[in-house]
Amino acid sequence: MTAAMSLNAVRNWFLTHQLDLLAGAIVAAAIIAVLLLVRWLGERACERDREGRTWKGVIGRALARTTVIFMIVAGADSFSTYADLPHRLARLIDIAFIIAFALQGAIWAREFILGLIGRRVADARASGLANAMALIRLLVSISVFALAIVLMLDNLGVNVTALVAGLGIGGIAIGLAAQGIFSDLFAALSILFDKPFKRGDLIRYDETTGRVERIGLKTTRLRSLSGEQRIMANTKLLEREIQNLAQAKARRITLAFGVTYQTAPQLLERMEDFARAAVEGRKGCKLVRCVVTALGASSLDHELVYDDSSRENDELARNRAAIILALINRFAAEKIDFAYPTQTTFTAAPDGTLVMPYATPPR
Repeated sequence: MTAAMSLNAVRNWFLTHQLDLLAGAIVAAAIIAVLLLVRWLGERACERDREGRTWKGVIGRALARTTVIFMIVAGADSFSTYADLPHRLARLIDIAFIIAFALQGAIWAREFILGLIGRRVADARASGLANAMALIRLLVSISVFALAIVLMLDNLGVNVTALVAGLGIGGIAIGLAAQGIFSDLFAALSILFDKPFKRGDLIRYDETTGRVERIGLKTTRLRSLSGEQRIMANTKLLEREIQNLAQAKARRITLAFGVTYQTAPQLLERMEDFARAAVEGRKGCKLVRCVVTALGASSLDHELVYDDSSRENDELARNRAAIILALINRFAAEKIDFAYPTQTTFTAAPDGTLVMPYATPPR
């Protein structure tokens, strides 16, 4: 008789809530269909961008990791909301949804972060960090799943204060033990995201100038202009003022020279024209100024300043040499003499009159 009463109660409950059950089933099916569509779109985005170089590829990689278990639990939770299920059953479904959502959220966050880092690594072609992706994946996975578990337990009514304190103390201990490694790792990630320089750029810091060959997990390696390899810790490198010569639109070059005081004023007034012809005869070079800067002890000092859009040091040197040679040839044609340090001695005769140390020109 008890079994019959239970069957009647269940039957009456179904008859009473049949519209609610139908609405819940429709909503659950719609949610599962939307999640399936989201995962399919994510998989399509991953197929179009397998290396994850675009934002669509990064987001698609995360969405493609949507699990079937989460879809089912999300549909069941929606069904429970509309169907007015018994309290115990509804509570079990709520607990299952909290757990599934926390874990799914951790998966989404992990894949998004790793996709973002992987995109930067691929753009920078930094083989050192590419090889360190296994360690980065482990650190990111531990961090996001630890946070997900804490949030999950907190939503389930568990007091997580002691757990958070324990994790904090453990994190501090690990951080102190490996602070050098972590500081260089985060510095390497800062280089990738902030992009003060990238592989192939010519940079200068302190007295060192070199081309970036490799951005590694702990160090950055540069090839100096003199040929040797310079290795600098990422943290120490970012503490310095870095000049990225590769990002310069043009390199400003200054040439100083002097001409003799015997140079005719008319030629001095045309000096800028001579300099412009010498400078702009080279591709990518533009004259800024060529002016007299001082009345020197033995010369009329000039300063020639020009901009060179070349990026390579060898090309800069060739342009500089060509401009100097063009000036020498032009000055020779115009009979302009370059000055060099000279000193004139005046000799006095017995009667005190000055005797010129050089022959006077005939009158």
